[in-house]
Amino acid sequence: MKAIILSAGQGRRLLPLTKSDPKCALHVAGRSILETQLGEIAKCAIDEVLVVTGFGADRVDEIVTGIKGPRVRTLFNPFFALSDNLGTCWVAGPEMHEPFVLINGDTLFESEILRALLSSADSSPVTLVTDAKGSYDDDDMKVVVEGDRLRRVGKQLSEGVNGESIGMMLFRGAGPQVFRATVEKAMRYGEGVKRWYLSVIDELAQQGLVKVCSINGLSWCEVDDTADLAHAQGVVASWDLPSEKAAVS
Repeated sequence: MKAIILSAGQGRRLLPLTKSDPKCALHVAGRSILETQLGEIAKCAIDEVLVVTGFGADRVDEIVTGIKGPRVRTLFNPFFALSDNLGTCWVAGPEMHEPFVLINGDTLFESEILRALLSSADSSPVTLVTDAKGSYDDDDMKVVVEGDRLRRVGKQLSEGVNGESIGMMLFRGAGPQVFRATVEKAMRYGEGVKRWYLSVIDELAQQGLVKVCSINGLSWCEVDDTADLAHAQGVVASWDLPSEKAAVS
């Protein structure tokens, strides 16, 4: 199984910390975000990791050099400054032929989450990892779920919202081909360079092709701004203290 991490962005909301280093190179609990991700991935049944780079690509190459565990390599997106992450997925399209896990470059997660996703029993083409909390803000990637089926995903949703995407999903069976084809269509005929890849997942969800893997009770966080970065320090540090683990987002 391959994991693809989307780490092409700069992380402008974290300036000046990301003036020269990409977001994934920022340190959380003593290691870079990317090193933390790779450390948790190494605990799971993943054979290969592809990190798609853009801003600060040389710095990312330095981080992955000498990483122990699954084979790790990078792929440079030369259009990173002109597109959102759907464009980054398009660049990685040739790598999306066999089953794979797609992970946002700013999502930090304990290994139990990835193991839960990999062991999910259904054979849906796409399985999206979701969590739930009491309320959601404008920055949350909100979802509408019925049973185990994803109906909608997007930041602008308001009606029927009952969870959020954590930025991790699994493609298997027909999933890789369907995702590649839909991304290609968006880039060729739509405004793909301005879109998030989860807008494609939203399209597939409305076709009944996406199920969810709920991870309520497991620990994760994302890093969008300095407040998130400060919060992540404690979250990641707690993973070595099982008695203190809590679901966070």
